[in-house]
Amino acid sequence: MASARVAAILSGVAGGSTPLAALPQRLVVACARELPITGAAIVLMTDSGPAGTVAATDGPAAIMEELQFTLGEGPCVDSSRTGRPVLQADLARSGPRRWPGFSAGALEAGLRAIFAFPLRVGGIRLGVLDLYRDQPGVLSEAELTEALSFADAATAILLHLQAEGAPGTADLGSIPVIEDRAEVHQATGMIAVEAGVPLAQALVLLRARAFAAERPILELARDVLTRAVRFTTDTDGAIHGHEDYRFDPTQGQQ
Repeated sequence: MASARVAAILSGVAGGSTPLAALPQRLVVACARELPITGAAIVLMTDSGPAGTVAATDGPAAIMEELQFTLGEGPCVDSSRTGRPVLQADLARSGPRRWPGFSAGALEAGLRAIFAFPLRVGGIRLGVLDLYRDQPGVLSEAELTEALSFADAATAILLHLQAEGAPGTADLGSIPVIEDRAEVHQATGMIAVEAGVPLAQALVLLRARAFAAERPILELARDVLTRAVRFTTDTDGAIHGHEDYRFDPTQGQQ
């Protein structure tokens, strides 16, 4: 990460007295300006998948990250898991075979090519830099080198944010994100208790329900927390998510 180009990128996004927390957003904007892409995003990653979007240039970039978080699949998930870039130059041609659910939503949102770059320090997983554009096409060798430099710069910024928020720890939770997904984790815990399943399976159930209902996973999680939606196990052992028709959203209102 000590290359002259990475240093130049960091100097450009940190110009003046820019607050540290604003650097991720400035970096994705600069990335979209310098590369032949439509938008970009930085997302935190954990062993279980996307943990939160740190910065996004626009609506489609935010939709891309929400899809990957809801479904648990997509270029950023694969890139983080393997530690290698995922270069999807024509999402319509090969994406549906690799990520059927994600590709359907991404194509509907106007995404045609996606390039994901892991943000790591050795074996430590930090996040992913996701780039997209609304036209298919590969990155040239020079463009790929530039994208990798932006990924290194994003890694450095995440490390600084982590150190600033929780000195001496490896806690990515100290890095501010655009949306708070704590409610998703709380809802996952409730589903695990209700359905009597491990947390990992509970998250899969929540994601499947959100996808089937075509609802944002955070919105569904809030319904789980208010018990407007419950997950129960039938006598045959099947687990179902269903609306609780006894729930009155106006209850307690004046």
